[in-house]
Amino acid sequence: MEIIEKIDRWHRNFDEWKGKYGRDLVRGELDSDYPFVANNHAALVPVRRALPLLNLALITSAGAYLDGMEGFDTTTRGGDMTMREIPTEIDAGDLLYSARGYDPSAVRRDMNTQIPLARLAEFSANGIIGSLSPVFFSFCGFIPDAATFAEQALPRLVERVRRYEVQAALLIPASRLCHQSIALAARALEASGVPTMMLAVNERDILEAVRPPRAVYHQGELGSVVGAPDFKEYQRRVLDEALRSMETWDQPGVRKLSVKLESAVEAERGER
Repeated sequence: MEIIEKIDRWHRNFDEWKGKYGRDLVRGELDSDYPFVANNHAALVPVRRALPLLNLALITSAGAYLDGMEGFDTTTRGGDMTMREIPTEIDAGDLLYSARGYDPSAVRRDMNTQIPLARLAEFSANGIIGSLSPVFFSFCGFIPDAATFAEQALPRLVERVRRYEVQAALLIPASRLCHQSIALAARALEASGVPTMMLAVNERDILEAVRPPRAVYHQGELGSVVGAPDFKEYQRRVLDEALRSMETWDQPGVRKLSVKLESAVEAERGER
C-alpha cells in the first residue's frame, strides 16, 4: 500500500500551493487551498489478539518533549520531521510542548487531553488493555510537506514502534493538519503489519481524504482530542469506545463514536 497515492501529483500540487501561500508554512496557519492528501485505498491488518492481551503503543502529534530535550522547530517551513521517544512513566510536569496549529492550554493543564497516559494506565490495571509500551512516540504534527514526512520520517517511526514489539497503536492528532500527519502515520504502521486506531475530532473530511485504516471521531475540540481537561470520565468513555471497537473492524473506514459529552444525569447534576 502506498502511504500517499500518486505522490508525484501531490508534489506538483504542493509546489503550486507553496508558491502562492508559502508564508503560511512559517506562520502555522493553512488557507482553504492547501492540497490535503487524497488516497483511494487503505489496507487493514486484523487485530490478532483480544484487547486485554494487547501491548499498545501511543503516538501523539502534540509536539510533546521532555524538559531537557531539544524542542521541535515550529518555524521550519515544511514541518519538523523529527520524533521523540518518551517514557510512559513520567510526571505531567516533565513534559513541554512545541505547539503549532493548535492551542496548547488544555494539554498543559491536563496532559491526558492529548496524551492519555493516566487513562491508559488505568485501562491496563483494570485489564481493558494488556499493557502500554514503555515509551510513547511524539512528533509535531503540523507538517505541510506531507510527502517528505511520508518518505523520510515515517520509516523511522515504523522502525522504532516495531522495535517494542507492540500489537497495536493508538494515534492521536492535535491540530487540523495533524489529522493528515497522524492518518499517514497510521497508514505506514498498518502497511508494516501493526494494527492502528486513530482517534479524531470533527475533521471527517480529512479522514475520508487521507484514509487511515481505522479512525473514529467525536464532537471534541482540537488541542483536547481525548476530552476536556480534568474531565476524566469522558476521557475514559472516549478511549474505551475507540479501543474496544478495534476488534470489530473488518474493512477500512471512519466511524463516529456514540459517546456524548455528558449523560443526561450528569448534565442535570452539573457533573463532569
